[in-house]
Amino acid sequence: MLQKEITISDKIYDVCPEFSMAAIACEVTNSPFHEKLWKEITTFSAFLASSCKMEEIKRRPAIHATREVYKKLGKDPNRYRPSGEALCRRILKSQPLYQINTAVDLINLVSLKTGYSIGGFDAAKIEGNLTLGVGEYGEKFEAIGRGILNIEGLPVYRDATSGIGTPTSDEERTKITSDTTDLMMLINGYSGHDGLPEAAEYAVDLLRKYTKAENINIRFFGTILRQKD
Repeated sequence: MLQKEITISDKIYDVCPEFSMAAIACEVTNSPFHEKLWKEITTFSAFLASSCKMEEIKRRPAIHATREVYKKLGKDPNRYRPSGEALCRRILKSQPLYQINTAVDLINLVSLKTGYSIGGFDAAKIEGNLTLGVGEYGEKFEAIGRGILNIEGLPVYRDATSGIGTPTSDEERTKITSDTTDLMMLINGYSGHDGLPEAAEYAVDLLRKYTKAENINIRFFGTILRQKD
């Protein structure tokens, strides 16, 4: 397991004093596809489609809070939708989720259920430690499956080389593949600490069940720690 230190910049706290985050690091046995996981995703997708209306999605607490941070940073959340929102909207538009690999698919399930935008990374590809800041003009970022993304004004995790993740999309360089063995998940709570422990516990349950996760480490960052200082 590759542990990383994570720093939250004041630029994030300035627009979101309540920001909190759960970081999960573990060793996994990933696979291209897991039939039982996909059945679980299909079942929940059907439930979401039957119980939620399109206009209700952006009012889910985790999604609403992320959208508000985008607005405060000058980013249009309708053009650069947080991934948690985009996944939910896809289901309600009767568009099937992309099947990527087991680890990514289960991260998407956690995001669908909780509304959190979750960063998923191959920790072995991360250079040094991480800092969460704000994207700058002209900063290069190749979003997974969508090409160059304008991340100016988006919250962005950077390693020693460049940006690797935003609530809208993660970067190609550090993406999870079927060969990934060291996994890092960052569950971003722009709505605060409430709900994060439960989301992290659910994610870990899925990781154990579907990727045989071992040496699991969960850490919390943000408001909950600042209050203890």
